[in-house]
Amino acid sequence: MTEHAGAPQKPFLYVVVCAAGIAAGVEELIAAAQERGWEVGVIATPVAMGGFFDVAAVQARTGRVVRSAWRSPADPRPFPAPDAVAVAPATFNTVNKWAAGIGDTLAVGTLCEAAGLGVPIAVLPCVGGALAAHPAYQDSLVRLRGMGVRFGEPYSGEPGPAGGRPAFPWTTALDLLDEPRSR
Repeated sequence: MTEHAGAPQKPFLYVVVCAAGIAAGVEELIAAAQERGWEVGVIATPVAMGGFFDVAAVQARTGRVVRSAWRSPADPRPFPAPDAVAVAPATFNTVNKWAAGIGDTLAVGTLCEAAGLGVPIAVLPCVGGALAAHPAYQDSLVRLRGMGVRFGEPYSGEPGPAGGRPAFPWTTALDLLDEPRSR
């Protein structure tokens, strides 16, 4: 879709997808964001690109390539600068590398940069109980919250008392981005 000269541009949302089984549902977040007026570009961790979600379907829905690798300096930027970022699902590995400033993938490097620029970021963690209890993860949450990153409730993917798994709260990321920033 091309914007006409003088027409207002829609805000641009980066959706960062990590390698968790629940990532297969990321189109729900993308569709909800588009319904709320966002243009969306998806950046995935390299492992997430290995079958954790339907890359072709996401590309068809957004009209943009899913990115997971760095571009060369001579290549044009495929996405405009983000107005906000949603990380869903966010894994133990990504949260810890991001908090430590280890930008070794496009996804984590983008998160480090967005945080440094003050771009609003919402995170929906998908981390099992044993990993969520790890001291490094707890320290990472404190550090990222201190940087203004907004977190949804943790999702472990564990079956509930009735045996079924609860639905992943995709649209919570958008709700967190709608909230005023508190510093």
